[in-house]
Amino acid sequence: MNIAFFDTKQYDIPSFEKYGSEYGVSFKFFDTKLNEDTAELARGYDGVCVFVNDAVNAKVIDSLVDCGVKVLALRCAGFNNVDMKYAFSKLHVLRVPAYSPYAVAEHTMAPLLTSIRRIHKAYIRTRDFNFSLAGFTGFDLYGKTVGVIGTGKIGRVFIDICRGFGMKVLAYDKFPAKGLDNGDTIRYVEKDELFAKSDIISLHCPLTEDTHHMINEAAIEKCKKGVVILNTSRGALIDAEALLKGIKSRKVGAACLDVYEEEADLFFEDNSGHIMEDDTLLRLISMPNVIVTSHQAFLTEEALENIAETTVKNIVGFFENGQCPNELCYRGGSAEDCKDGKCF
Repeated sequence: MNIAFFDTKQYDIPSFEKYGSEYGVSFKFFDTKLNEDTAELARGYDGVCVFVNDAVNAKVIDSLVDCGVKVLALRCAGFNNVDMKYAFSKLHVLRVPAYSPYAVAEHTMAPLLTSIRRIHKAYIRTRDFNFSLAGFTGFDLYGKTVGVIGTGKIGRVFIDICRGFGMKVLAYDKFPAKGLDNGDTIRYVEKDELFAKSDIISLHCPLTEDTHHMINEAAIEKCKKGVVILNTSRGALIDAEALLKGIKSRKVGAACLDVYEEEADLFFEDNSGHIMEDDTLLRLISMPNVIVTSHQAFLTEEALENIAETTVKNIVGFFENGQCPNELCYRGGSAEDCKDGKCF
């Protein structure tokens, strides 16, 4: 099994070589992202392995099929970068539904604490031997209400972390998790109530047509003054222009973003020597109450190991058995919804 591996970073290689060697999968690592111009690199390979910012649109899918590619292995949980309807009956699409919910949930708490306790500013100040506390007054998390949108594995781990701080939780999910709502410290509510009552809002849901720009001007208007917004899921869950407007009006007290709607050509790369052309991102980063990290919430040793192992097992399972429990259907289902393990 020969797999073309796109958008390679140095931290990807050790774990994929380890599990590839163990299970008989050979990877060719390409630095470039998969797109219409680079799809031809996959010619002669059995499959391709891609990440969140590889563009798998209709033209790319046609090119991959023409190159003889049979399987598209996503080394991530989300698949909004793949035209799933067009992939139907053309490519088998596999994903990693869970790798380390702790990695993402713990990272979500990190910038929150950094922001509200001004740790990033204190770090810079003390390196200049300035030990003044002026402007560093924060607030306790204890007793505050956090609104968690999306209660899958990551969302539930984040809820556990918040409960450890003594926070109250309002949760929203189209498909509520059984047994999570205790009627007291953790309650499922509708989105409007979550917006109105939450001191902090954290997004842990996939990007779909329903969730696109979930945090928009109307949603922000419903929020408490000074609300803190966290996003370690997908950038397009937030309308960035609406967020900027909310920050400038002081309605949004702070924002911690590990993802950004237009991140594809920016994140994971060193752009320090270039002029930033994205005015929206430029303005967000310039705000004193905004923390932006470069889609790094997943990046722990444990997560990288789990991603590599699951991806390799997905590929092996598909080629040896003709099916894989982590295969996606064109409508976003799983192999259990498919006939004979294939999309229909």
